[in-house]
Amino acid sequence: MNSKYVFVVGGVMSSVGKGIVTASVGKIIQARGYKITAMKIDPYINVDAGTMNPTEHGEVFVTDDKDETDQDLGNYERFLNIDINSINYMTTGRVYQSVINRERNLGYKGKCVQVVPHIPYEIINRIENAAKKNKADLTVIEIGGTVGEYENILFLEAARMMKLKNPDDVTFVLVSYLPIPKMVGEMKTKPTQHAARSLNSVGIQADFIVARSEKPLDKPRRERLATFCNIPAEAAISAPDLKSIYEVPLALEKQNLTEMILGKLKMPSQSADLKSWRQLVARIKSKKTPIKIAVVGKYFGTGDFTLADSYISVIEAVKHAAWAHNLEPELSWLDSENYERNPSQVTELADYNGLIVPGGFGTRGIEGIINAIEFARVNKLPYLGLCYGMQLACIEFARNVAGIKQATTTEINEQADEPIIHVMPEQEKKLLKNDYGGTMRLGSQPCQLTRETIVHRAYGVESITERHRHRYEFNNVYRPKLGERGLIFSGLSPDQKLVEIIELKKEVHPFFVATQFHPEFKSRPLSPHPLFFKFIEATKSTNTTVKLPQVLKSTA
Repeated sequence: MNSKYVFVVGGVMSSVGKGIVTASVGKIIQARGYKITAMKIDPYINVDAGTMNPTEHGEVFVTDDKDETDQDLGNYERFLNIDINSINYMTTGRVYQSVINRERNLGYKGKCVQVVPHIPYEIINRIENAAKKNKADLTVIEIGGTVGEYENILFLEAARMMKLKNPDDVTFVLVSYLPIPKMVGEMKTKPTQHAARSLNSVGIQADFIVARSEKPLDKPRRERLATFCNIPAEAAISAPDLKSIYEVPLALEKQNLTEMILGKLKMPSQSADLKSWRQLVARIKSKKTPIKIAVVGKYFGTGDFTLADSYISVIEAVKHAAWAHNLEPELSWLDSENYERNPSQVTELADYNGLIVPGGFGTRGIEGIINAIEFARVNKLPYLGLCYGMQLACIEFARNVAGIKQATTTEINEQADEPIIHVMPEQEKKLLKNDYGGTMRLGSQPCQLTRETIVHRAYGVESITERHRHRYEFNNVYRPKLGERGLIFSGLSPDQKLVEIIELKKEVHPFFVATQFHPEFKSRPLSPHPLFFKFIEATKSTNTTVKLPQVLKSTA
């Protein structure tokens, strides 16, 4: 059987769930025994997602093989329970860069290189190589943005050419939004009709329309989509807002989408195995004890709105772990700048069962985060620090326990007298050249755990690999002094040179753990990450009594 391809494209507006639909389509066909992989096409000129602002584009998801990609690859990994590598991600910048490099190296043997057909050929080549390398029976490809956007034309042209060459191997799913204006009170199909016509204008007919809306698609709207978008009525798939994204595969399966896609692609039908997924959804929907988790960071605000997508993998990892404990997580986004302007406000953390400080860069809001970490340490509030959350925890401990009052990071002050955190030597030269793209310590890196520590008991093994994304490290000059005062360096690189994990003894604090890596990237709904699992476990017995941290005592 030839490799098969499902293209998922967007209509009307972005951020309505193309990534979840892509992951869900992959999931329901995977459940029929087929080997699936998924790809994301980002229309940006950026070569990768590493230099994109997280409050504009969302989280940067890091793969095992060191690629900085779109957050949707995280959804693919979580739904399909597979590791996805760099070959499954492309951007406009990446495609053009390859074509230009090939032209410079005479790869086109002196031909005139044109936008069409050579750019679409490069796109097709990348798609087919990903399918081949992953040995996939079917590849689901999400094209970012919406139809009708200028930047998507060449990707759509590539998809059209693939369909033309092998009609039985390619099918198209249009994910489009059906608004229900309050002043009208009726679900409107006209925007989706226009999206389908825009797709027709580049030579592509949608085979299926996934109708995203607040409410289920009714019969009149379904028939209207069939009439004006040239699809069978049953190919208009209702996708209303649901309590959890993990319900989406079951909603699509219930509407027979799997069988229809297999029929279009002439793939033999097989019995479905979604038992474990149904059990997961049943657990998610069941009544559970609520638990309050504070997330203190600085990538939340976008105008008057909050963009949780900046930390989507952290959110999902918390959910996976909480559900495994039969708990319902309630996450609150707390802006660290508030704790910087008004330190006394940090006492609101006493209302929470646990604190997470996720990754980040730069100087804004840092003192506020340090205030929050001190509150968690002093008041024995379960704490999980991720990347920058580990570095700032080291600084807080150095200042307030080890007495190194000027402790800081060279990311904030290059001339720091007490650089607890400093730039990695191999990164220093790159920074001097303003070389930022794809130059950090990235991807899967090994780590050795210290026996009989919290993290050793959590993982159950002495050697692990986790994904990284940083260019600053703990300064080993300070390891002896902080160690003497009780900071445990429970995870180190195999050569013992890099600090990967810190913690406090359980006798001192119920759960105070911070990692230089990003454990959230490897959490899956059916297998929560061990550190998040243990963090949530610790929050169940939180008993916070407010003690003023040093920053408040000094201003009292």
